[in-house]
Amino acid sequence: MAETVSLEKMYLELLALRKEILFIKTHMFDPDTIMTTDEEERFERAMEEYKEKKTTSFEELKKELGL
Repeated sequence: MAETVSLEKMYLELLALRKEILFIKTHMFDPDTIMTTDEEERFERAMEEYKEKKTTSFEELKKELGL
């Protein structure tokens, strides 16, 4: 036999779901914020090149490309 569900019971279930979703949202991390070993090495190399002034600024690149 089917269970009869009252509006109050549905409301309480929705509140419980909202609470669970809020918990998940606050404890979830963005995997894009973590660098792989390869990405970290490339980043370190790029920072070294930047500090040694071996890079081209975006403005200079636009001039070179005629943009």
